[in-house]
Amino acid sequence: MDRLSNTVRPYAWGSTTAIPELLGTAPTGEPQAEMWMGAHPGAPSRLTRSPGADAPGSEAGERSLTDVIAADPLRELGAAAVGAFGPRLPFLLKLLAAGAPLSLQVHPDLAQAQQGYADEERRGVPVDAPHRTYKDANHKPELICALTPFDGLCGFRRPTEAADLMAALGVDSLKPYADLLRARPEDGALREVLTAILTADPDEMAHTVAEAAEAAARLGGAHAPYAQIARHYPGDPGVIAAMLLNHVQLQPGEAMFLGAGVPHAYLGGLGVEIMANSDNVLRCGLTPKHIDVPELLSIVRFEPTEPGILRPEAAPNGEELYETPVDEFRLSRYVLPAGGTPVDLTAATPQILLCTAGAPTAADLSLAPGESVFVPADETVEVAGTGTLFRATVMV
Repeated sequence: MDRLSNTVRPYAWGSTTAIPELLGTAPTGEPQAEMWMGAHPGAPSRLTRSPGADAPGSEAGERSLTDVIAADPLRELGAAAVGAFGPRLPFLLKLLAAGAPLSLQVHPDLAQAQQGYADEERRGVPVDAPHRTYKDANHKPELICALTPFDGLCGFRRPTEAADLMAALGVDSLKPYADLLRARPEDGALREVLTAILTADPDEMAHTVAEAAEAAARLGGAHAPYAQIARHYPGDPGVIAAMLLNHVQLQPGEAMFLGAGVPHAYLGGLGVEIMANSDNVLRCGLTPKHIDVPELLSIVRFEPTEPGILRPEAAPNGEELYETPVDEFRLSRYVLPAGGTPVDLTAATPQILLCTAGAPTAADLSLAPGESVFVPADETVEVAGTGTLFRATVMV
């Protein structure tokens, strides 16, 4: 078992205080958006193997988790995980701290990702090109679990509800969208209005966004989030597109699953996020990055949905599991009480354990908030002490 050294990504939307407060470190004044735990090639965790480890490639010294797994995938991941996902860790665990809204986005399913990636490879689009849509051939389902009150957008609301929200603003240029949302079948209405928003004249849309933001700030209540979004993204069509989506407010311990084709955005808060290891993101707005409107429209599922707030299911051993319909990751939580019995977490699959509160121990390692460990498959591990641990592994 290895303590992990993890990279914090300084994306512009990140909070300047949330991750430092959890880690007990001084803020730098710069945004700290995400702390990555895993073997993603963009920022793999690093670890130091103890002297005497007997597996190939596990000699003492700091190495990336990617290299450690590549040296002996069967030992690190276990036969079942390698058989299901290949010789790689199929998930990425994060601390995510949103100080400003993230881009409005959607992810492809596995077949769409494979087809899109193969097409761009055939056409010779460089993988690092700004207009490249598919960075890999994998899907990217996600789960976010709130550590603080957490705001987001998830899935389409009923078109008539979106129409009422827009109409209440009293902005003349929004009236055609509201009329379309009321007059057509739900899937057609959502598709037509999102298309119209994303293809509108930029100057006219900027004027609409400015008027809508002013009205939203004046009305407050259910309109307040859109004024906030517009402050960060003035003139962006994503401000209007966001009105088509459900506004979700998670309390600590609650979670939200984001499947393929579901438009979503995180607006603010600190959470633990886990996802399939992929970089495939199609953006709808709230970003200066490339928006591929035709491809986006082929991926989005134009159907109203309830956002479905997840609460963990408790097991007798104290594990609280967040149920999701994917195999690449499995996230659960342990809230360890003072004087409680140690809990055996030994498993035939790879695990990352993340402490978010207290000072629990995993085997002989004491963990502080924000610290994490990688546990190879079949490695004996007991957790004890007082605190909160998140456990990330796979379903096989």
